[in-house]
Amino acid sequence: MADQDTTQYIVSTNPHAHSGASVQRIMLDVIIALVPALLLSFHYFGWHAVRLVTVCVVGCVVTEALCRKLMGRDLGIFDLSAVVTGLLLAFNLPPSLPSGMALVGCIFAIAIAKQLFGGIGYNPFNPALIGRVALLVSFPVAMTKWHAPLNAARWTALSWIDGTTTATPLGAVKTALATNQTCPVTWGNTSMLNYLLGNMSGCIGEVSALALILGGLYLLYRRCISWHIPVAYIGTVAIFAAILRIAQPDANMPVLFHLLSGGLMLGAIFMATDMVTSPLTKQGMLIFGVGCGLLTMIIRRWGGYPEGVSFAIILMNSITPLINRATRPRVFGRKRGTS
Repeated sequence: MADQDTTQYIVSTNPHAHSGASVQRIMLDVIIALVPALLLSFHYFGWHAVRLVTVCVVGCVVTEALCRKLMGRDLGIFDLSAVVTGLLLAFNLPPSLPSGMALVGCIFAIAIAKQLFGGIGYNPFNPALIGRVALLVSFPVAMTKWHAPLNAARWTALSWIDGTTTATPLGAVKTALATNQTCPVTWGNTSMLNYLLGNMSGCIGEVSALALILGGLYLLYRRCISWHIPVAYIGTVAIFAAILRIAQPDANMPVLFHLLSGGLMLGAIFMATDMVTSPLTKQGMLIFGVGCGLLTMIIRRWGGYPEGVSFAIILMNSITPLINRATRPRVFGRKRGTS
């Protein structure tokens, strides 16, 4: 009797080849992509930015470790996802926000928006944005108190308590339009350059569109994100803003104003593209990006807040499962929509 072949085969579903990517590597790439904006935040806001970034990163990591410990799981902090959440949360905060309030945002972001749903990969909403919105609702005065960027001569150990209170460009325009006043924001080559480089008031990490775009190009190069959501998001905002500008030039700012001010670049590149909370298919990503762009401009123009990025992304996060279902590829031999 011939010897039987004892070779064993493991049968499993695809994919059968691994790309080599890991959560830790992807998160590390995101951190690297955020470095240009991080350094500019230190330059423009001094110890304000250093303090908030430190508090948010440490707060998110510690909160994650405590939650995982209480749940009887491994700490899970070495995948760097909590570090990324802390950075993005800090980037979405005004420079003078007290550290205690920032810690409250960390708890909301990690304990409520992430770990309560089971941890990374299960959260339906972007944790950093949930933390920001929770702070905006809980501490509206502190979350809307802005300071002008510090110049190099004022970058001192005391700069974290020194600053000139001012309004963000979007806030100033919103207030002027609501009260039928002359728009206080002028637009020209100098303004465009300042907005591009980040020399304006705003959240510490959203001010420099150029730094954020450089980070986005790095993520595209590393294939951590695809172009579909950022291009659809930014393109929709540009088209919407252009239509408003053509229809009522005296009551609406130029397209580049909307693209370079506020949190559009930060949201479109780093938060709307979150792998967990955004659609899986290319078609779904385009729909998601267009929806974010429409909601952002509707809130900016007619809503109660001057900025609409955070709310737009969270609202689109809520319908991501529906988008995935509607754009699910058809199985060969079956009609679309059948299981």
